[in-house]
Amino acid sequence: MTPADLVLTPMGLCFHGRRFACSIGRGGLSGDKREGDGATPRGTHTIVGGYYRADRIARPAPWLDPIGPGDLWSDDPNSPTYNSHVRAPYSGSHEKLFRADRLYDLVLVTDWNWPRPEPGRGSAIFLHRWRKPGHPTEGCIALAPHHLLWLTRRLQPGCRVIVA
Repeated sequence: MTPADLVLTPMGLCFHGRRFACSIGRGGLSGDKREGDGATPRGTHTIVGGYYRADRIARPAPWLDPIGPGDLWSDDPNSPTYNSHVRAPYSGSHEKLFRADRLYDLVLVTDWNWPRPEPGRGSAIFLHRWRKPGHPTEGCIALAPHHLLWLTRRLQPGCRVIVA
């Protein structure tokens, strides 16, 4: 491990000597992640990119891409675009990235089950804003908005997220 790694511990997400409260998946941690299980997968994951809502926040880092109303994430294991960014119209199962709530105003994308996804192994492990402290996610790691912003300004694609 290096100071540039994000390390998930029982006490929170550690980065550069700081610890941040966070939420994980409703299914806890798993070494056998499956689509829909609500678990946060154990392992070492890499930040491969991210998105932000340009109509709500200024670009927090130059490597983030803006999202708009047509931006979706495929979670359809039967689709060739499974576990990837897709655009509307899209007939397969998907999640909207451009949401009415603020959960995905800033999203960091990990390489979980990517770039060659195995169908059913789980899609989209993001770092994103939490609903409220302690409220579980569908498998992602969620933080207070100001902590997520602080982290994002100091991260680069390639940083590791270590989930022991």
